[in-house]
Formats: sequence, structure tokens, C-alpha cells
Amino acid sequence: MNLDRYRTLMAELAAESGSFIRPLFGHRGLAVESKADASPVTAADRGAEELMRAMIRKRFPEHGIIGEEYGSERENAEFVWMLDPIDGTKSFITGVPLWGTLIALLHQGQPILGCIHQPILGQLMLGDGQTTTLNGRPTRVRLCAGLADATLLTSDPLNLAKYQDPAACDRLVSQVKLYRTWGDCYGYLLLASGLADIALDPIMNPWDIAALIPVVRGAGGTITDWNGGSPFPAESTVAASPELHAQVMTVLNPPA
Repeated sequence: MNLDRYRTLMAELAAESGSFIRPLFGHRGLAVESKADASPVTAADRGAEELMRAMIRKRFPEHGIIGEEYGSERENAEFVWMLDPIDGTKSFITGVPLWGTLIALLHQGQPILGCIHQPILGQLMLGDGQTTTLNGRPTRVRLCAGLADATLLTSDPLNLAKYQDPAACDRLVSQVKLYRTWGDCYGYLLLASGLADIALDPIMNPWDIAALIPVVRGAGGTITDWNGGSPFPAESTVAASPELHAQVMTVLNPPA
């Protein structure tokens, strides 16, 4: 399948949404509301998603769209765009640039193209499951001999024990070289750039995951759910180089 025209639109969506979001980042007058699940949302989230939806409808009116802020339309279409305008809103509202815009294209229910865009740092990562680029240059996960040499990233350290086996999570954290919360989608950008070794999140939404799959796979990484199963649809994510991923799975899911 030739993805060129979809890749072109994805880059345009990233550029236009980034132009909208950028002036609102670090703006002390930006209002922050709480959604039903207590997660924060701003005019930046909503406006960026509205903008991207309008662009998709104009270019591919037959495609479906699923977004974090405005729900689903034509979700059973052959091609569906999945949007998370600001993945990492808690970082966004506190002036920390560890967030990004996630854009995915699904074909028959599975992600085939993904984008992580960090407009403040000027980083655009695109992946199609075979190749991944960062600002147009190919990028790969790095080789890491074992957990003792690994950098582990997650979005919220409290969620590890809250949503998964606390003892297993503690074992994993105790075995790695460096453990940091440089998470949300930016952690996966670091992983696919070869700057970190493990990115994991014990609880995720579909729009959090979809774009990550073609990006991580295109960079030569392995991405699954917490138990090693299919990453989509799923509610958790573990990503690493293939060799390291197997080691992580052994710690998180020890034999009975």
C-alpha cells in the first residue's frame, strides 16, 4: 500500500496543529478544566483537534476520525484517523515540554502510520512499521545488553502499583540503570531515537497507543501490552528493543 499521500497529510496535520498549540504553551492565562475522569483539558487540546478534524474531512471525507476530545465519527470506515492533540497535558499546563501531538492512521482497525510531534522542540517523528524518521532522518532503537544498562521511562510512577503488580514493577525498577518519568508520548520518541531503552505505561487509552505502534516498530523496537500480547487494541504498553523487551516481560510476568 502506498502511504505517501497519507504521510503528507499527517505531516501537514502536525505542522498546523503545532502552529495552533505553540503560542498557548507556557501561557499563564490559559484556562485549565477537568474532564469527567479528572484529567486536565485546555483550549489548546480542543482547538488543535478541531483544526485537524476539519483538515481530514476536507482531504478524505470518506475516512473516519476518533479523537480524545470530540469522540468518533465513521469509526467503522476502512481508514480511520486517531488523534490525541496533546498527549501529556499535565506537562503542557506546567510548562514542561515532555508532551506531544499523536496522530495515527488505522487501516481496517490496525495502525499503519503514526506520528509524534513536539512543536516546541521542533521534533517530528513519523513511522510506518518498517521505517521511522526524526525530522526526515532514519532512526533506530539502540542496542542495550541488559536491564542493568537500561534507561526506563514511564509517565506516572504511581500508576505502576495502581494498575499492575506492584512487586513486579518494583523488581523491574530496581534492576535498571536509570529510572525516570520522562514519559507520555515523548518517552516513546526517546526510545525510538535510541536515547532510552524501555518505555512503559500500565494504563493507556486507544489514542495514546495507536501512533506509537508504527513508530516503535519502524525503529526496530518491539511493542506489546503488559502481558506481551497485541498492542492494539490494548490498555497498557511496553516497548523496548526486541532483546530487552523479552527481559522486561520475564520480570513483569514471572513464571508461576
